[in-house]
Amino acid sequence: MAKLKINYVNSKLQNNSTVLKYGMVILTIVLICIFLPKQPRFRYEFQKGKAWNHENLISPYNFAILKTKEELDRDKQQILKTVQPVYNLQISISKEQIDQFVTDIAEKWQASQLDTIETLHIEDYKDAGLALLNYIYNRGVISLNNRYQTKGKESDKVDPTESNYNFTLMNDNVAQQKNTVDCFTIELANNYITQTLSKRSKITHKTWLTEVLKNYVTVNLIYNETLTDKIEQTALANISTTRGMVQKGELIAEKDKIINSETYQKLESLKKVFEDEAKISGNQNYVVLGQFLIVGLAMSLLMVFLFFFRRQIYNNNRLLLIIYIVIISMLGVLSWAIKIQIPSLYYIPYCGVPIIFRILFDTRVALNIHLLMVLVAALFVPNSYDFVFLQIMAGLVAIYSIKTMVKREQFLISSGLILATYIIAYIGLVLTRNGSFQNIYWNELIPFIVSVGLTLLAYPLIYAFEKLFGIVSDLTLMELTNSNSKLLRELSLKAPGTFQHSLQVANLAEAAIYKIGGNPLLIRAGALYHDIGKMTNPLYFIENQKTGANPHEELTPEQSAQIIISHVLKGIEIARRNQLPEVVIDFIRTHHGTTRVDYFYNTFIKNNPDKLVDETIFHYPGPIPFSKETAVLMMADSVEAASRALKEPTQQSISKLVDKIIEHKLMQKQFAKSNITMKDISDVSEIFKSMLMSIHHVRIDYDLSKKKESG
Repeated sequence: MAKLKINYVNSKLQNNSTVLKYGMVILTIVLICIFLPKQPRFRYEFQKGKAWNHENLISPYNFAILKTKEELDRDKQQILKTVQPVYNLQISISKEQIDQFVTDIAEKWQASQLDTIETLHIEDYKDAGLALLNYIYNRGVISLNNRYQTKGKESDKVDPTESNYNFTLMNDNVAQQKNTVDCFTIELANNYITQTLSKRSKITHKTWLTEVLKNYVTVNLIYNETLTDKIEQTALANISTTRGMVQKGELIAEKDKIINSETYQKLESLKKVFEDEAKISGNQNYVVLGQFLIVGLAMSLLMVFLFFFRRQIYNNNRLLLIIYIVIISMLGVLSWAIKIQIPSLYYIPYCGVPIIFRILFDTRVALNIHLLMVLVAALFVPNSYDFVFLQIMAGLVAIYSIKTMVKREQFLISSGLILATYIIAYIGLVLTRNGSFQNIYWNELIPFIVSVGLTLLAYPLIYAFEKLFGIVSDLTLMELTNSNSKLLRELSLKAPGTFQHSLQVANLAEAAIYKIGGNPLLIRAGALYHDIGKMTNPLYFIENQKTGANPHEELTPEQSAQIIISHVLKGIEIARRNQLPEVVIDFIRTHHGTTRVDYFYNTFIKNNPDKLVDETIFHYPGPIPFSKETAVLMMADSVEAASRALKEPTQQSISKLVDKIIEHKLMQKQFAKSNITMKDISDVSEIFKSMLMSIHHVRIDYDLSKKKESG
């Protein structure tokens, strides 16, 4: 009953996982379709300065030629020059200043303490001041706007006294056309007061009155920015966006002729008319349906590939989510770039995608995803053949250049190779079409340089994916294999013999996996950490016993076996405490599989011939190796440890030892669940023999080897 219940729960969890998996697929397809441009695509591809690679193009109907951006900007500047700024006459300001002068003049007169105060009359000064202020405010005091002063001027250095401009003066909703020359600025008003008072004989204290009046001169013609902007926007809205017409039947572009500026603008105009008409007459639902079918087919092919060739990714929804996020993000950025019409789509770091997937997964996954993404994008980008060719070439180089990640410098090397590929491919395309270096626009290489620079962002993205989704990339493995890491330093101090053994095992295993195919960084990391459990009781392991004393002599065979076996469980505990990845911990769990500690088992049998033995006491807990890498590590660990016991290593003794150990593992069926073939095992055996002879400085008997070959 309990077994049925467990099966039911497992079945339900599996069904939920499947629903989630295909739900993510459908959501990805929908999001990509939302991002992609919705208008039908113009069938012709063209670029200014390049040859027209299609048949002669005849206009199918009459259409207007759109103005270029430069022409529109020029028209806007011309229109803006004709717009007059609007000022409002603020009568209240002038009245307030004049009234204040009348109120303050007596007080200022008393405070002046002039010598001739008794002989002078205050009314003369007040009348003179009122006359001047009324005249100034009637003409108006304005603050000149530099924006309109410089209109029509070729030089940026403009003399404010000479840069006059017309403006519209509003007074109680009545508009009046005026020029700034008819008005005062505050500076001109002050000068006018000084000059006028200098001619008045009755005013003896001219300087005093001048300084007083300056305090009551302020701007009463206020610039109306809101109304001016509204008038400008209205004028700009009336600018014509077209110039001239192309008649039906007129030749627009001729085959193999270079597309000049005029032809290019006609083609752009035809494209715009086509897309606008398609939006009106075409059924947008069919466009969306077509996109859904295309994207759906691409995603289906990706899922089929993962199902048949990368089942571990297909079954892991977290890994699938990473793939979907990257695909949606890149196609979303591409669609946004097309929408805003950036100068070149090659600014987008498309090669970052294969780099991310190569480091997180492997070469085949990166290649398949990159090809599918490029093909989907090609349906919507201009000059799709160029785009596909350049991106596939650069993507292949990106993948191949980091086939084996052993140094961080490989990112920079890879970036350089990608850039070189872009440049070579671009030049090749131009030469095949135009047959001349003169048609190569070197400034078009700038987007490739920017793209390659942005590709370096793949490095922090990989780190982010590792932390967010708990996966292990080659970059992390590369960091783990650094012998100066905290845990390996601790191992070298507490169990130096074990550390040296681990280094030798790592070298053997890495060389073997290079030969038969696998992940060298993964097996090296696994080899370096596989025996870290020995740090707990280092002296109970022979490689750490520097003196003749052996602590096992004071223990029973059962106790000794349990201490030896416990280094696996303690190693797992230490690894998890130090947050080592599970793929590395797998090597700790499996490097002895379910084998038996034969030495102590045989000792127990010898000492207790009549006693019933519990063999589980002498067996490692397992599991047995379940990958090519863990199987190779098991072999490397056993042959390296056994080779240390050889008193006089020779070619024959080493060869016999390696064959015996590997045959024993096969008899115990330790490789039954690992995807390793007999051919692989044979190749691994030969690598081990060769390297062990080098380690032990064994001289090869060439005569014997020749006899074997002839035999």
